[in-house]
Amino acid sequence: MILRMNSITLTPELEQYAAEAVAAGRYRDMSEVVQAGLTLPQQSEAELAEFVASLEDARAEGERDGFLSAAQVQTRVRAAIARVAARRG
Repeated sequence: MILRMNSITLTPELEQYAAEAVAAGRYRDMSEVVQAGLTLPQQSEAELAEFVASLEDARAEGERDGFLSAAQVQTRVRAAIARVAARRG
């Protein structure tokens, strides 16, 4: 469904920027500029929701499998680095 809006109020600076963007060929028309402007926060909100979900998944995994201390993480990272170095060497 396409919603037609009769008017959108922009500051003079934004109106000038949009007009210049259309004139430069970066956008087909003002409608495309407005659509691009709405796409950015939409993408940002989706990325934030995905990030929050990944944090919740990680927390659930930690609750299920247990958490590692900083020292345990450091030991595992050093061991992984040593394995890679041994394969190269």
